[in-house]
Amino acid sequence: MSNRTKKQMLGGHITILYVLSAILLIMLWYFQWLLGIGMTIILLTSFLYSLKKEQKLHEETEAYIATLSYRVKKVGEEALLEMPFGIILYDEDYKIEWTNPYMNQFSEAPSLVGKPLSILSDQLIPAVKERKNNVWITVDSYNLQTVIKESDRLLYLFDRTEQMRIEKLYHNEQTVIAIIYLDNYEEITQNMDDTTKSQLNSRVTSVLNNWAGAYGLYLKRTSQDRFLAIVTQEILAKLEQSKFEILDEVRELVVESGQKNPVTLSIGIGVGNMPLPELGKLAQSSLDLALGRGGDQIAIRDETGKVRFYGGKTNPMEKRTRVRARVISHALKELIKESDNVIIMGHKAPDMDSLGSCIGILNIAKSNEVEGFIVFDEDDVTEGVERIVDALREKESLWESFIAPDEAEAIVSSRSLIVIVDTHRPTMVADSRLLNKTDYKVVIDHHRRGEDFIENPTLVYMEPYASSTSELVTELLEYQPKRAKLEILEATALLAGIIVDTKSFALRTGSRTFDAASYLRSKGADNILIQQFLKEDIQTYVKRSKLIERVEVYQGSIAITKANPDEVYSQVLIAQTADTLLTMNNIAASFVICKLEDGKVAISARSLGEVNVQVIMERMAGGGHLTNAATQIEDTTIEDVELFLKEIIDEYYGRRETE
Repeated sequence: MSNRTKKQMLGGHITILYVLSAILLIMLWYFQWLLGIGMTIILLTSFLYSLKKEQKLHEETEAYIATLSYRVKKVGEEALLEMPFGIILYDEDYKIEWTNPYMNQFSEAPSLVGKPLSILSDQLIPAVKERKNNVWITVDSYNLQTVIKESDRLLYLFDRTEQMRIEKLYHNEQTVIAIIYLDNYEEITQNMDDTTKSQLNSRVTSVLNNWAGAYGLYLKRTSQDRFLAIVTQEILAKLEQSKFEILDEVRELVVESGQKNPVTLSIGIGVGNMPLPELGKLAQSSLDLALGRGGDQIAIRDETGKVRFYGGKTNPMEKRTRVRARVISHALKELIKESDNVIIMGHKAPDMDSLGSCIGILNIAKSNEVEGFIVFDEDDVTEGVERIVDALREKESLWESFIAPDEAEAIVSSRSLIVIVDTHRPTMVADSRLLNKTDYKVVIDHHRRGEDFIENPTLVYMEPYASSTSELVTELLEYQPKRAKLEILEATALLAGIIVDTKSFALRTGSRTFDAASYLRSKGADNILIQQFLKEDIQTYVKRSKLIERVEVYQGSIAITKANPDEVYSQVLIAQTADTLLTMNNIAASFVICKLEDGKVAISARSLGEVNVQVIMERMAGGGHLTNAATQIEDTTIEDVELFLKEIIDEYYGRRETE
């Protein structure tokens, strides 16, 4: 209850008391006038005393209130002027009308009054116009958080410099775990004597220790081909700034004159504000990603899943052993035998390699006496596979295993095995809906691994060194039971996939490629039939020639050509044009930009190895190999894509010059 209410109640009670006293006094005058006179005197004396007392109390209260108001006003004025944060009032023209003394430290002029808000930061006026409530600005060495009160044309500026310094210090000191792996240690050392192997270990360890000492990181060798490094965010930033020159230093090591293959490193790095065990898992997954992309590179993954790559300058090297192929083949056989059926998928708009790989896996399923099906959309047939699809239709024993995506959904079960070939991206498979229908998935691919990967695969066989997925599937076939004979059309389809992806054994070809081709020829693969499959009509040839006619040589050795905006091209024709441009003299890489039937703008990129087109295409949401990559971009024009491509090429060449 307030004092005012209490006073009102007290006044009411006194009034009632006076009324009752007056009534009593009248009665006394009436019955005992002498007593009435005495009581009247007493009552008047009491009334006069109370009146005087109340007047004095009123005067004291007024004096107290006057003193308190003055003090509050004084404190308010002093607080406003001495607040440890800035206060600014501005007018309709965004000019400063008044500031508290705190703001004087941010200007050399005696006063900020009359000057525009932009004198402090160019961000302020746009932020006010956009009706933002909060904006961070930098004034000299100060970091200021600015709160905007638009209705009062008022700004509060809080100095957060020390807070940001502490946050930066905390961030810089966060732990980062790195796992370093010698990619090809076993292959290089398997024929070395103990002395040479010891010399290699010593030189690699010496280079890594010098590198660790230079940057202040902790390094511990955990096995012959693996190291563990503990660094901080600050050290990692310096390593990224240096572009991880350790990759080049290790690659240049030569232990013996007869050593053909260089030693290469892959590093997986886990970054983030998380417990150490989780950080270690992140580092291991980053290493798996780097190795899946062919090695000789660094993958840095943070807690959000985003990945940054460095290196990857060299082509993945062919390994010298078939042990991995035999192990994978045996594991695939066991998975197939335990499944109800095998659902096989390539990528959308399948090419020869994708289709040939699917047919090879179908034969593996039949060899293990398990029913197999190839998911195939007849409305998604490109020019490059039309003839082989027509040949498959005539072969009823094969064509009956080709089913539409809707049919596949009807037969897939929780015990089905889904085998994905020639891609590892869920968005690119023939029917991504099937991926969630079973827990048993196998991925077989020859592309470098990207960030987007099929979730929780049971078995992964990714070898970026391979010429094609058809080569990998052919090697798996060799270790399978021979219950189902590899028919001529099946062997021909697999060989066609190898020939197309190697440009008739001209690119990305190793000894294993020829071994696979030899095996397929021994099974009846028909070269003449392949030539018939790969024939093209005159109109296609002329259309490709018109594209080549528009070529521009950029950066001295980069061939770039683009189609007219109103013309539509197939993905196969774009790829063929890029391949043709690469055969021209003094051309290190080629890029062909065209519009597809679905309205997307596609780029097909090729190189001879000097230019890493995979890195360039990844910047444009694509991917592929060091020498063979592509991308498709929605809601854009050919001209805009060309400008974007040239910016990335300029950046790529600029970065290479600094490395």
